[in-house]
Amino acid sequence: MAKFRHHLFICENLRPDGHPRGCCADKGATEVRAQLKAGLRARGWQGVVRANGAACLDQCAKGVAVVVYPQALWYGGVTVDDVPELLDSLESGQPVERLQIPDEQLTGRDPKTSAGG
Repeated sequence: MAKFRHHLFICENLRPDGHPRGCCADKGATEVRAQLKAGLRARGWQGVVRANGAACLDQCAKGVAVVVYPQALWYGGVTVDDVPELLDSLESGQPVERLQIPDEQLTGRDPKTSAGG
């Protein structure tokens, strides 16, 4: 068995109505994941690239959030209209810069500089 060339995680987290952080589910995450999976099938990439729904990726304010591994590319504000461009980027190796969440805006902490890290 081979490893996936790319593994995409699409936040589909659902929060209660009116939650101050919002949620990706309310921003079309299920449709984005469905279009990504359909696009992968259309390109014959089953078993090569995997798209999975995920619970909260902690980028709620920037949703729909998608992260691509192994490159650790974080995208925000992704819509179904962006799916062809995202798939093209996997093929070309060039990130979709307009959708990238800048590192300094990600909510994770650097273990080298965080307390207890």
